[in-house]
Amino acid sequence: MLGARDANAVEDMDRPDCDPERLDRTYRQFALVNRAISGWHGLYRSRLRPLLSPAAPATLLDIGCGGGDLALMLARWAARDGFRLDITGIDPDPRAYAFAEHRMPVQGVRFRQATSAELVVEGETFDFVISNHVLHHLTEGELQGLLTDSVKLARRLAVHNDLRRNVLAYALFAVGALPMTGSYIRRDGLTSIRRSYTLTELAAVVPAGWRAERHSPFHCLLTYSPDAGRD
Repeated sequence: MLGARDANAVEDMDRPDCDPERLDRTYRQFALVNRAISGWHGLYRSRLRPLLSPAAPATLLDIGCGGGDLALMLARWAARDGFRLDITGIDPDPRAYAFAEHRMPVQGVRFRQATSAELVVEGETFDFVISNHVLHHLTEGELQGLLTDSVKLARRLAVHNDLRRNVLAYALFAVGALPMTGSYIRRDGLTSIRRSYTLTELAAVVPAGWRAERHSPFHCLLTYSPDAGRD
């Protein structure tokens, strides 16, 4: 079942006719899931925090931000450490945008219903460009488009964090997500793992300048720095 990527599987929450109450509960539960398994606290400390300065504000774009929980967490971590990190979270899905926009406001965080391509057209740039659990949702063409946009949008660093397909991840999530009832978390999470890449598969499709890395037993990273290789 996990030997090949199931690129044709569709997550229930991505269907336009999905149950709005279950979708709302899914967005609410994402905060717990992302805090528990995404590894972003470690990524913040190792990849982002060393590049922040208390003397100069930095900007970050969160592509495919969903319900906005990661954007809010990053803003709080940065503020706790004495940094100002202004974050823009974007998502093309109006349902995700509506949920994020109605959350308790956090200073320096804003949300937009938009795509990365639209921000490129607007001439926007950010110090950092990130995404979380987005890559497996994309077709190969959409993935290439996201990476092309990221190169244009990121002044200092782009980090795309995604699930890594393997049997252990599937088994552990199947059990661990059992308490998350009334939402799409468990079923869609298992679908996401089936849709996700192995590290070898991801490395084979990324363009020059990008680095595919093993982030954890359950995650891959794609990273890009405009200054990589410069002396």
